Amino acid sequence: MTLEQLGYNSKIGELVIENNLREFEIARVVSEHKERYIVKTVGGEYEAEITGNLRFTAESRSDFPAVGDWVALTVYGSDLAIIHKIIPRFSAISRQAVGQFGGIQIIAANVDYALLVQACDRDFNINRLERYLTICHSSKVAPIIVLTKTDLLPENSVKEIVKQINNRIKDVPVYSISNETQAGYDNLRQIFVSGKTFCLLGSSGVGKSTLLNNISGREIMKTGSISDSTSKGRHVTSHRELIVLEGGGILIDNPGMREVGIVDSGGGLEVTFDFIGDLSKQCRFKDCTHTTESGCAVIEAVENGNLDKAAYENYLRIQKERDFFETTEFEKKRKEKILGKILKDYNGKDIKGRG
Repeated sequence: MTLEQLGYNSKIGELVIENNLREFEIARVVSEHKERYIVKTVGGEYEAEITGNLRFTAESRSDFPAVGDWVALTVYGSDLAIIHKIIPRFSAISRQAVGQFGGIQIIAANVDYALLVQACDRDFNINRLERYLTICHSSKVAPIIVLTKTDLLPENSVKEIVKQINNRIKDVPVYSISNETQAGYDNLRQIFVSGKTFCLLGSSGVGKSTLLNNISGREIMKTGSISDSTSKGRHVTSHRELIVLEGGGILIDNPGMREVGIVDSGGGLEVTFDFIGDLSKQCRFKDCTHTTESGCAVIEAVENGNLDKAAYENYLRIQKERDFFETTEFEKKRKEKILGKILKDYNGKDIKGRG
């Protein structure tokens, strides 16, 4: 396998040179298992771990390798490698770390396109799609919407769902497929371009693993079913994994996500809801929050029926969540800075005392 088949290109080559990494072997992280990584190089596949220095200098989990990362490493023997440095990412799909206030979890790195997968029957939710879109736009990743299980609904119902999406979400391609009959797969397969990396995002049970198997033409991932008692998907994919497709392209599979916490430092919310941004230029006050102010063009558009009320409410909900996360993240960093100063002062006094 060549590095180009793994997604290597001239831009990554330039980063290798800029960061003085030509003496190392270059690899891509294809899976992660509790801080041990499986990487692929021209020479083969290796189990790898990071250096102590890389671990010590990491300020957060986002400074550790993630699936999709390009890394500089040294290979020892036939099956072990040591990662010395992560080559700077050109994109990283992130969300709030589950159960960690102010924490960030990188879902996948160096992704070109994200496939936002929803099932037509039970999982379809435009509000959640807008959450995924916000994550994509803030991560500089191009979104593609994929509707699965179209065979479970009449054709007119599927067309109505697509119409709902197009009315509320502009300029994002929508593909409708059936994992059972494989209807729509001919069109979907055309998006997979050699050297480009795609990432699957969606809840459990929407058919991501089956989609991957159908696209690859072989059974790579086990597939499950929907629980009749809870109407929720059973977890099948237990970890993130990067797969090189025989027909070209790279696909990263992900476990189903029930929580999609927004981490938006790249203005993704403003891109997803750009129509609200356009309306806000007409508001009486420059710092209008679009909630209670008189002369708010956004509120007026909702009242006149020119702006979808559900989209407006989802915008406010995501904005509130983003603002809370940013405050929490700032407070977390402030406390860490204070703790670091205390430890530094303590160690300095301890050394003087021993002297």
